[in-house]
Amino acid sequence: MGNSKSIAFFERGSWYHRTKELQDDYTVKYGKIGGFKTQEEAEESYKIYQEKFIKELTANHLMIDNEVMLSDYLVYWFECIFKENQTDNGYIVGTAYAIYNFILPLLKMEDEKANIKLKLANTDYFNSILEELSKITKSAGNKCREVLNLAMKDAKLNNFILVNPIENTKKYSRQKPKIKILREEELKKLLKEAKTSNWYLEILLATFCGLRKGEIIGLKFSDFNIEKQIVKIDRELVTSPTLAENPDAIKVQVDKYELVEKPPKEDSYRTLRVPKVIINELNKRIEKLLKQKEIYIEFEDYNYISFQEKEGKVHRPGSLNTYLTRTCTKLNIPKISVHGLRHIFATILIEQGVPIIKIAALLGHSNPHTTFEIYCDVMEEREKILAFINNTFSSEKMEMGA
Repeated sequence: MGNSKSIAFFERGSWYHRTKELQDDYTVKYGKIGGFKTQEEAEESYKIYQEKFIKELTANHLMIDNEVMLSDYLVYWFECIFKENQTDNGYIVGTAYAIYNFILPLLKMEDEKANIKLKLANTDYFNSILEELSKITKSAGNKCREVLNLAMKDAKLNNFILVNPIENTKKYSRQKPKIKILREEELKKLLKEAKTSNWYLEILLATFCGLRKGEIIGLKFSDFNIEKQIVKIDRELVTSPTLAENPDAIKVQVDKYELVEKPPKEDSYRTLRVPKVIINELNKRIEKLLKQKEIYIEFEDYNYISFQEKEGKVHRPGSLNTYLTRTCTKLNIPKISVHGLRHIFATILIEQGVPIIKIAALLGHSNPHTTFEIYCDVMEEREKILAFINNTFSSEKMEMGA
């Protein structure tokens, strides 16, 4: 899947390459170094850095007369074997999370002696490990067994062990969340149609910032810093029903609905970088606000970015999904909700190789395990999804920004 990994890249007037440095806790610190005049110089330097990294890793963790610990081998395998030969960013992201956030923390628990020598890890041992891992999330047992199987296959291939003990371990199923995303051409159609509507800004915020429906409708102009291209998420707008006072009613009746501002969940507070295309549309929305105030006497400025044209009142949260349903039907594409657009945003990040922990923070998830569980299947897709973001917004029309 995907293109071959780039070793050298041009930036700020010179050639650069990426670097890796092994930390004391066995994690890897990533960086970059530049100043090279040619691509060839950068690539040659990369080889030197890479050889040094592998030498340090193997010297510390592998070449110790077959006494290597399982945790040390897994770090070596991921960084020097799997990652160096894998071009699927989504698969790398999922595998990294399984190793560094599921398997290694379990092996290194002080009150458990789970971390043993690689040569001693047999089928019974891995069954007990996988049993514990399966309790973390519904997909952890399945994913960790898959990762360990790949690692042990390579261990056998490199003569670190004689047999692969994972082959006869218990298999774990994975509950597949129903993730609905649009294909490239379908998303292009939706964005093209939305661009002529009153909902284009809201759809961009869902698709390229991953905001929830209530967060989008609850945004105010004052939440944006246009100069710095950032937005603060510290409220959402929800519909609060008032029940009718009728003791004789067979069913509970709703007398009226009111829109209520409320803070999001604690972990949903976040500040996000905003693509330039959204800043451009926000400026257009500001211009529209000023015009509407001139045209309609009854128009009142409530500061919401998603306002009704004649009165200025904020739209109901369900209005955006209503528009999406109607538009998808018109375009003859699969129906998608604001939540589905959030999934597209997460998928873009996964395809770019963004770690799960960072994706969780951008989405406002309280626990990265939740993010892993939702997008576990997406991380293993063999079909490129990222292309649409480059094709949808051409450089001469709009800039997505950093």
